[in-house]
Amino acid sequence: MADRLTLELATPLRLAVSETADEVVAPGIEGYFGVLPGHAPFLTTLGIGEVMYRVGRDEHYLAVSGGFAEVRNDKVIVLADTAERPEEIDRARAERARERAEQRLSGRSQDDVDFARAAAALARALARLQVAGRGH
Repeated sequence: MADRLTLELATPLRLAVSETADEVVAPGIEGYFGVLPGHAPFLTTLGIGEVMYRVGRDEHYLAVSGGFAEVRNDKVIVLADTAERPEEIDRARAERARERAEQRLSGRSQDDVDFARAAAALARALARLQVAGRGH
């Protein structure tokens, strides 16, 4: 058993993270899951939220949405639809997206509302705001 994990997190546009880590926590479709060295292999659909990976005592965060995660042989591979580091997030834009989604969900919007899309938009905005707040 290795004492560290290899984390590779990619989107269709770029390799966002390729690093050795001590721990990875990610949003699965049915809730967050944590991975330490020696974890059993598995494959899951990725949800909307934040990926945290720890190197020593330093924690790093990315806002992610959609995709898949695979754990095998002390390697975590995350193929996400989107992934953003705190410094890449436009907080004002994320705040506006949160407000629009909340309006749609509350019924105050004049549009015909696709509630599933509005709920997903709200979850993405909240994840982005949470990760942006962790920026240094």
